[in-house]
Amino acid sequence: MNKSLIKFITDFGPLLIFFIIYYNSGKNLKVAIPPLIIATIVAVVIIWFLEKKIPYIPLLGGILISLFGGLTIYFNNPIFIYMKPTIINILFGMALFFGKYFSSEPILKKILGKSIKLNDLGWQILNIRWMYFFFFLALINELVWRTQTEEFWVNFKVWGLLPLTFTFTIFQVNIINKYRSDE
Repeated sequence: MNKSLIKFITDFGPLLIFFIIYYNSGKNLKVAIPPLIIATIVAVVIIWFLEKKIPYIPLLGGILISLFGGLTIYFNNPIFIYMKPTIINILFGMALFFGKYFSSEPILKKILGKSIKLNDLGWQILNIRWMYFFFFLALINELVWRTQTEEFWVNFKVWGLLPLTFTFTIFQVNIINKYRSDE
């Protein structure tokens, strides 16, 4: 099995497992969260086994899923799992924001600089766009979980947030092409 397929499975497998178990358990978060936590931990272990390191984003995601999923089960209150995407997106947005002041280069460049070659202006634009996008995702998650049903939120998390992220990413291709560097 090639590495990119394994990476795709480790990125989206836990979410798919959660979604399937949620619906097969009669839409029960308490039943669906433990397999999500286990699948996330397994995914992080697989990443470590393949790369001999754990990137920050999967590690942070695994910690927060375990923490907020555990709190949801322990207190029998779904608010914790509802807020997880909000908190993750705010943390990512703040990291990109504060990275402008405490780092010599945009945080996004430190994360993606080996894969994407851009000039400094391109990295600044991409960094700002992603920062605003993460804050937007946090806001929209808050609006959805506070105004809609649990089932709607679960569907939105899978069929709303992921397509929004993919669409936003596609719209960044013009910036990447425009500011591409030949370093």
